[in-house]
Amino acid sequence: MNKEQIIQAVETAVKERGCFLVEVTVSAENDVEIVIEKEEGIVDWEDCAAIDKVMHEAFDQDVEDYALTVSSAGLDRPFKVLRQYQKAIGTPVDVKFKGGKRLIATLTSADEESIGLQYTALEAVEGKKKKEKVEHDEKFPLSEINSVTPYIEFK
Repeated sequence: MNKEQIIQAVETAVKERGCFLVEVTVSAENDVEIVIEKEEGIVDWEDCAAIDKVMHEAFDQDVEDYALTVSSAGLDRPFKVLRQYQKAIGTPVDVKFKGGKRLIATLTSADEESIGLQYTALEAVEGKKKKEKVEHDEKFPLSEINSVTPYIEFK
């Protein structure tokens, strides 16, 4: 079995559950990982179980030995596909840039080439002794970004 066969086998079930595929990986040892995200809301156990069932119906483990993991994209995993970025518009994200810069901002837009971020930074303002908060609304090319993850603030 290969990645394309797996995608073809689970595509309909994923859509029926109101989800989309984020990532499908198959290791050399036939460890299969399917990562899904919900269009609205969060992925639950029933979503994962439905995809697991479809996989086991499509690929007989007695014929082809494999290990299967079906999971949600989770809050700790970087975004992989455009639909994840689009779902997160209006929410805070943690952006790690190439070169080491990190920014916590609100995601305002996303397309195949860039993301829009709104953030506040303390900056020196001409004629002022103290740094002041300055609002920014900028676009950044995805080519300058290492990763974007949801930002969770614990209060």
